[in-house]
Amino acid sequence: MGHLNLPPSKRNPRQWKLLDIVSAFFFALVLLFFLLVFTPLGDSLAASGRQALLLSTSDPKQRHRLVELLELGHHHQPIEACPADSVDHMPCEDPRRNSQLSREMNFYRERHCPLPDETPLCLIPPPLGYKIPVQWPESFHKIWHSNMPHNKIADRKGHQGWMKEEGPYFIFPGGGTMFPDGAASYIEKLGQYIPVTGGTLRTALDMGCGVASFGGSMLKEGILTLSFAPRDSHKAQIQFVLERGIPAFVLMLGTRRLPFPAFAFDLIHCSRCLIPFTAYNATYFVEVDRLLRPGGYLVISGPPVQWPKQDKEWTDLQAVARALCYELIAVDGNTAIWKKPDGDSCLPNQNEFGLELCDGSNDPSNAWYFKLKKCVTKTSSVNGEYAIGTIPKWPDRLTTAPSRALVMKNGIDLFEADTRRWARRVAYYKHTLNVKLGTPAIRNVMDMNAFFGGFAAALKSDPVWVMNVVPARKPLTLDVIYDRGLIGVYHDWCEPFSTYPRTYDLIHVAGIESLIKLPGSSKSRCNLVDLMVEIDRMLRPEGTVVIRDSPEVIEKVARIAHAVRWSATINDKEPESHGRENILVATKTFWQLTSSSS
Repeated sequence: MGHLNLPPSKRNPRQWKLLDIVSAFFFALVLLFFLLVFTPLGDSLAASGRQALLLSTSDPKQRHRLVELLELGHHHQPIEACPADSVDHMPCEDPRRNSQLSREMNFYRERHCPLPDETPLCLIPPPLGYKIPVQWPESFHKIWHSNMPHNKIADRKGHQGWMKEEGPYFIFPGGGTMFPDGAASYIEKLGQYIPVTGGTLRTALDMGCGVASFGGSMLKEGILTLSFAPRDSHKAQIQFVLERGIPAFVLMLGTRRLPFPAFAFDLIHCSRCLIPFTAYNATYFVEVDRLLRPGGYLVISGPPVQWPKQDKEWTDLQAVARALCYELIAVDGNTAIWKKPDGDSCLPNQNEFGLELCDGSNDPSNAWYFKLKKCVTKTSSVNGEYAIGTIPKWPDRLTTAPSRALVMKNGIDLFEADTRRWARRVAYYKHTLNVKLGTPAIRNVMDMNAFFGGFAAALKSDPVWVMNVVPARKPLTLDVIYDRGLIGVYHDWCEPFSTYPRTYDLIHVAGIESLIKLPGSSKSRCNLVDLMVEIDRMLRPEGTVVIRDSPEVIEKVARIAHAVRWSATINDKEPESHGRENILVATKTFWQLTSSSS
């Protein structure tokens, strides 16, 4: 049968309708293409799309896409501000997250970090009414109340001289629970039994420090004290300490080694820190022993030392100290002072705690997410001379190559070259790049990739303290830093750092890209965007960032710097330096939440 050939006017109306729709859709696409490409509407839509992406990073795919856009510089808007209730946020010490974890040995109060994909990509805002901090040394005595308006400690501990509110300030009279008359008189009393003056002691650890009036007062004696406490019911105590310009770190002695090398501290101090030293077969005392330098001093004030209803605990504490051959120097009221033996512990011996020496497989300086050991570290397991009395006194020890530097090939030569290199570089930072080192504007400093601590050593005459961070996947040189009389911690920069927001005036990093790479590989473990957002979280408004790396990396860093609201310049390296390096110097702008964003 042949096909019936109808004239156009007789064709099926449905056929016309389909053709019209297809044609209209095609022409609409063409029109939209021209609008997007050749008119301002395209830019506007693209910007709003990116802004929507900035706000919705809960989806890992969207978050990865945002990171990619930021690294490429394909955006016009800065990263969004976090909500107003996040002004004091510490991602790895988040009570809402950690409260669901086990209470055994305070596991829930240790570091527990979210995965990057679980972390909103946003910038932590300052609190309402935030002011540029009071400068050192005035900050030792007073800080702005509006910068951390948390009155809990002042209300509960004001009668003990911790701190109190006075006008627009919190002021710090210098007291503590065990020294309500002031830390100065307490330290003077300690000086009757231990060499507080004269440079014999330099590095100290203050456990459960409160607002660190002890650590701050020890600075006057030339003793550099790193104070720590967990994030606990005394809201923001470490935040107060850092705002005062005193070295401090958020930390909990729980199930893991503290992130310090073996035999780091000349003095370890606990003033009512309430650490159960003899619990769990004296595991916590054993950890203190790992950290205390041979010939160093342990001071415990408060419970259980001659404390009512704690006779057994006090007897046990003396017993474990005897088992490790610590010499009881004095018991003065509720303060006990021991001296650690210079050489190997007198173990093995018969003791009620079952303490034994660690075997040869134990590296006592391995301390990043490392479970506490129930064995005692042998002094002879660490090569070198590091006992009190065998190392130079301060300040000579700063520039004397420690024997522990020999763990690296040509370690002594590397140490001396590193010291000279950073003296040149710091002079260039100050005199050519106009970094405000040496002025009252900079007190709290961090070196994110410290190696031997050469950068910090070059600042010895400046009114600063430096947190030297040794990346946990790099050579573990933190023991050399402590032997020099400096302080620091191990850390992995693919995780947030254990500090409050807005705690450093200057953050320095040499080789920033190496912090995110697998050792010996070009593959990244994390990304520069998250790392720079974390640097921004730690940095005070109007604070300074100094980053040095290859020109290609610095170019990428500069693009991200714009997104985190820094004002940045790229500079040439020092004329005397070798290799291909540029130096980015940036200032964090002082921005605040608007009423619409809060």
